[in-house]
Amino acid sequence: MQPREWQLQSAKARFSELFELARTVGPQRVTRRGKDSVMVISAEEYERLSMRRRPASTLYELIASSPLKGLDLGSLLGKPQHG
Repeated sequence: MQPREWQLQSAKARFSELFELARTVGPQRVTRRGKDSVMVISAEEYERLSMRRRPASTLYELIASSPLKGLDLGSLLGKPQHG
């Protein structure tokens, strides 16, 4: 869905509506002097986008987010399992 476009003056005057649409419908684009200025997005959308870009800060986070998580690499490498 294409974001709705708001001129800055309209966005200021109808902020409650802009706020609600960003939460329920999706991103809202605000322009200033005819040029894109900001996007208003929900907190959930922000978290989703920022988590995708945030690098792992620990080795545990890196392994936990890896697509190889749960894969028995030892058997792929021909190493015997312990235990």
